[in-house]
Amino acid sequence: MPAGQNRRAVAVILLVPLMVTLALWAFSWPTARTAPRDLPVGIAGTAPAAEQLQKQFERREGAFEIHRYDDAAAARTAIEDRVVYGAVVATEQGPHLLTASAASPVVSQLLREAVTAAAPAGTAVPVTDVVAAPGADPRGGALGASILPLALAGVASGALVTLMKLRGARAAVTLSGAATLVGIAATAVAHSWLGVITGDWWTEAGTIGLTVLAIGSAVAGLAALIGPPGIGLGALLMVLLGNPFSGVTSAPELLPEPVGTIGQWLPPGAGGSLLRSVAFFDGSAAGGALSTLAIWVALGLAAVLIGGRNRPGNADATEPSERKPAPALTG
Repeated sequence: MPAGQNRRAVAVILLVPLMVTLALWAFSWPTARTAPRDLPVGIAGTAPAAEQLQKQFERREGAFEIHRYDDAAAARTAIEDRVVYGAVVATEQGPHLLTASAASPVVSQLLREAVTAAAPAGTAVPVTDVVAAPGADPRGGALGASILPLALAGVASGALVTLMKLRGARAAVTLSGAATLVGIAATAVAHSWLGVITGDWWTEAGTIGLTVLAIGSAVAGLAALIGPPGIGLGALLMVLLGNPFSGVTSAPELLPEPVGTIGQWLPPGAGGSLLRSVAFFDGSAAGGALSTLAIWVALGLAAVLIGGRNRPGNADATEPSERKPAPALTG
């Protein structure tokens, strides 16, 4: 066997276990270390009952970020605006828990357990789900599972544009068209058929399309700048890191640091947060995620345009059939 083939065989033998190890770490480690970390929750009511509730939360150092509100109405508004995941209201009858399962069913259950454990033995804590998850997806499983297909769609569009040797403006238009159709098709499935998202139809379609475009343009942009290895780098960034770090199945504040923060800087995490905002909260707290996706799109398409202009074999150049034939030699 030639030496070159031996080296390639050794590379495959070493690379496959490395990729599997990386995938197991990226997908399993955040899940195994799920716990609240500066999780925003509200405390409403007057002292001293509210102060006692706050002290109970503060006993778990670093777990909760406490926001104080004067009454239940203010706490409800904060939940609807996605400032906090839930709130505990101090009443004469005892604590009353306000949750938002649409923001995160996992966090809602966590708050139920925390408040119930802190209440006197035998005390029933009333719970009001201020922004409930849709009946078709009460545990948020379908929404959480949607991010991986969107990441794969984005990677596929970026890879196909590269492998088909589309360059410059043609590549940018192709990426945008594919993302638009993915947004429409995915919303037809998730909203119209399954009923797992319940916001404005076209806003949801735009959010999904923007997420796919951010991922696809990033992959195609990397490939335009550094060649075909950019496809692998983009897939690694968006699928192996972006998907498990997104926090869509739980919440970014439940993931180990800095995983939760990094995940929101990547398109899968930003897209998941934006989709949750427009699907259940009328777009509240959507600005940060929208800006993140817009930056990825701008940088990715800029790289596609610049790389397409500079790399050899530009598909926008004159096709071979259109070139003038070389003059015949006379002798």
